[in-house]
Amino acid sequence: MKEIEITTDYIKLDSFLKLAGIVQTGGQAKIMIAEKNIKVNGEIIIQRGKKIRKNDIIEIEDYDKFIVI
Repeated sequence: MKEIEITTDYIKLDSFLKLAGIVQTGGQAKIMIAEKNIKVNGEIIIQRGKKIRKNDIIEIEDYDKFIVI
């Protein structure tokens, strides 16, 4: 499991994907999220603006799991 550190209370899912190096642009994040390839704390998420907070676990199909610290 990879750790991703944030310095704010939360980060939006599309921004998290860029921070983690999974995608390079917001457009790529939008497509990945729309394809239902992402789970946050075990729940499939389709909202780009989903707030990701510390201790959330993000699972991305074909990638490692991530934990927000």
